[in-house]
Amino acid sequence: MNEKSLAEMQREVDKYISQFKEGYFSPLALIARMSEELGELAREVNHTYGEKPKKPDEPEGSIELELGDILFITICFANSLGIDLTEAHDKVMRKFSTRDADRWTKKDTE
Repeated sequence: MNEKSLAEMQREVDKYISQFKEGYFSPLALIARMSEELGELAREVNHTYGEKPKKPDEPEGSIELELGDILFITICFANSLGIDLTEAHDKVMRKFSTRDADRWTKKDTE
């Protein structure tokens, strides 16, 4: 498996986007794209785990690819705003580790 850091993914996406004159979309366009991709993910999850089976003529989809699309858009969003996703992740984990430390039942460690 090819493991990449968030920083490596951010650089890879930036290299890809920087080859186009248009560059990154605006924050408003990116949030619209993210909403669109989230809807596509929801549709695939509903078909796979929900009560709504696919129509016989519907193409096969992929939860993995839809998550990949959301990750790509998230990286584009972060890059366009100069946000380091590793830092953002670390801040969120600190928040969860303190604020939600006793929120859920922990597994036995024995």
